[in-house]
Amino acid sequence: MSSSPARYPLGKVLKLTGTPTPPFRSHSRFSAGGGGESRSRCELHFIWSQSVSHPPARVAATCTPSANLVKVQEVASWLLEMNQELLSGGSKRRRTGGSLRGNASLSHREEEQMNRVVEEQEGHCVRNADGSGPEASSSTSDEAQVATAEEENNNQITVAAEEENKEEEQEDGEEEMDQDSDDFEQSDSSREDDSTNGNDVTDQNYNIDVAIQQPLALLTKNQMKRKLDPGPEVRSFSSGKKPCKGSEYKSTTGLVPCSATPTTFGDLRAANGQGQQRRRITTVQPPPELQDWLKTFQSWSGPERLLALDELIDSCEPTQVKHMMQVIEPQFQRDFISLLPKELALYVLSFLDPKDLLQAAQTCRYWRILAEDNLLWREKCKEEGIDEPVYIKRRKVIKPGFAHSPWKSAYIRQHRIDTNWRCGDLKTPKVLKGHDDHVITCLQFCGNRIVSGSDDNTLKVWSAVTGKCLRTLVGHTGGVWSSQMRGNIIISGSTDRTLKVWNADSGECIHTLYGHTSTVRCMHLHENRVVSGSRDATLRVWDIETGQCLHVLMGHVAAVRCVQYDGRRVVSGAYDFMVKVWDPETETCLHTLQGHTNRVYSLQFDGIHVVSGSLDTSIRVWDVETGNCIHTLTGHQSLTSGMELKDNTLVSGNADSTVKIWDIKTGQCLQTLQGPNKHQSAVTCLQFNKNFVITSSDDGTVKLWDLKTGEFIRNLVTLESGGSGGVVWRIRASNTKLVCAVGSRNGTEETKLLVLDFDVDMK
Repeated sequence: MSSSPARYPLGKVLKLTGTPTPPFRSHSRFSAGGGGESRSRCELHFIWSQSVSHPPARVAATCTPSANLVKVQEVASWLLEMNQELLSGGSKRRRTGGSLRGNASLSHREEEQMNRVVEEQEGHCVRNADGSGPEASSSTSDEAQVATAEEENNNQITVAAEEENKEEEQEDGEEEMDQDSDDFEQSDSSREDDSTNGNDVTDQNYNIDVAIQQPLALLTKNQMKRKLDPGPEVRSFSSGKKPCKGSEYKSTTGLVPCSATPTTFGDLRAANGQGQQRRRITTVQPPPELQDWLKTFQSWSGPERLLALDELIDSCEPTQVKHMMQVIEPQFQRDFISLLPKELALYVLSFLDPKDLLQAAQTCRYWRILAEDNLLWREKCKEEGIDEPVYIKRRKVIKPGFAHSPWKSAYIRQHRIDTNWRCGDLKTPKVLKGHDDHVITCLQFCGNRIVSGSDDNTLKVWSAVTGKCLRTLVGHTGGVWSSQMRGNIIISGSTDRTLKVWNADSGECIHTLYGHTSTVRCMHLHENRVVSGSRDATLRVWDIETGQCLHVLMGHVAAVRCVQYDGRRVVSGAYDFMVKVWDPETETCLHTLQGHTNRVYSLQFDGIHVVSGSLDTSIRVWDVETGNCIHTLTGHQSLTSGMELKDNTLVSGNADSTVKIWDIKTGQCLQTLQGPNKHQSAVTCLQFNKNFVITSSDDGTVKLWDLKTGEFIRNLVTLESGGSGGVVWRIRASNTKLVCAVGSRNGTEETKLLVLDFDVDMK
């Protein structure tokens, strides 16, 4: 197991795309960009604190001091101090979640309202620099109140931060969330988009400058505050909801002068506790013209300052512009997840892949709580086909009231199981011996029970856990060639022309079903009815509870080789080259599907489509309602001996040693499982799920393939006698186990069952 990733991933950009809910479109607080305009798609970008991974001090140390660098540095920290509205408006929006990406610009509608207020009050604004006049006095008192409220809020945040630090020192279970994402470490968890960050910062600075290009008087600012302020200065968090550590700033220590109410960019940084992180370049003395330059800049109007800044940036070297970004950009990073209501935050997180969700849980405590939401993980499990949660007894409790998600545990367990199949160490398989040197003709596996049928006239019931033979079912007078199992009921068909119904727990034969006049070669069980096909060219429908023959379906003129039954329709394939669709209740043949030019050996039926495989090398897809042939799948060179159909995906195994994956909707062959690691002899059996294809062959191997890419993964079983007589006849797999029936026809390999276990221990 690789080392755990950092608890607080840095520099990662997550892009969430999805259809927005009305709050994302209608309210500027949740707009993904400036302007608050409606969007058909919601693209939310957030950056996990980059200021830690790229501190300004390190950048300053690598840059060559120069007069231009000093000027740029001074511009980044001092010139923006003149923008009063940046600080008063931007600070509120930062604390109240004013934008998702730190965009301090106003929406278009709000900006128009602001301009109208400015025009109405322009005649009453106090323009004197000394702040004289009654309006200024009123504004000064308001600012004092705001300063007092802000100081109290800062104290509350500082106390909350200290309490959280104490709680974290007492936590022993934090290692668990690192462990959760260990298995996902090899996935693409390092997706970075530096160019996107740069573009975002440029756009934000431009919007900010446009929003503040007209300096407002104090009276006007107070009126606009009443119109636009969405709430208190600092958003109060509910019980258990704390902001991320990156946003818990301590008050300034005086390294950077800070007024009671932040009025400049430098004051804002100091109020946020970042004054200590600011290291000015001290290797060179400020040029004597610097103060005059700053006074000249302050005397210009807003548009003139914008023009001057554009010219200054154009004249800078890339390293100097980068330095400016590192000073400015951290101020516009927002933990919008902690600021959103829980319902909206969970909606945003629902667009993350599970591996990204596990890494998001390591950002901070509140993200951890959100990322443990049980309903969120239930949906992720539903997408992956996981039906049952996993409840784990944990020795450590991370925090009182914190609940681990059983659905998250189920997802992690399934991921580890898949990893075991793909690359885990192959444990020594359990070996189940019992049929001597006879051929195992049929194999069933359900739960922890394995049932094998043989031409030695018996069936054996095995425990998949212990590998012990629980009981031997004796009663047939001929070889057993077909079987089905549901729960503790086993049905078997034999060359003695009978079917038998067995109780797997007691080994008792419940019913013997008489009626066929030749070998019972195939059968299919649905609920309490089983349909059997025989070499006597007939099919019979039986009630396994009463043992009665309900219906007899006659119409084939040769042996019935395969049958499928879904409770409504019966589909059969025979050696007369025909496929027939039956209504068992009326005992009528609804369709005779003609097209094959040789014996039909295999069938699949999903209630809509019938798929038939033949000795003529072709596979045909039929519409069960109309009887029309939809597609003829060609590509195999010999008999299609086995097939499996799930969700319009068909996997076929052929005697030509290849396996093909098809889309039966389009008739296209998606993958051919071949190459240097392909089987060297006929494919005898196969099974697949959403990730893997498992195939067995006469060459004595069981191979694992990737369903989506068709790539060979590895050999799960390799018989020493493979190639000299060793054969894998049948395979059956569950989510965590693989059962293989192996042997030989020349005595080179002993007949036995191999049970491989891929389960994991979640304790």
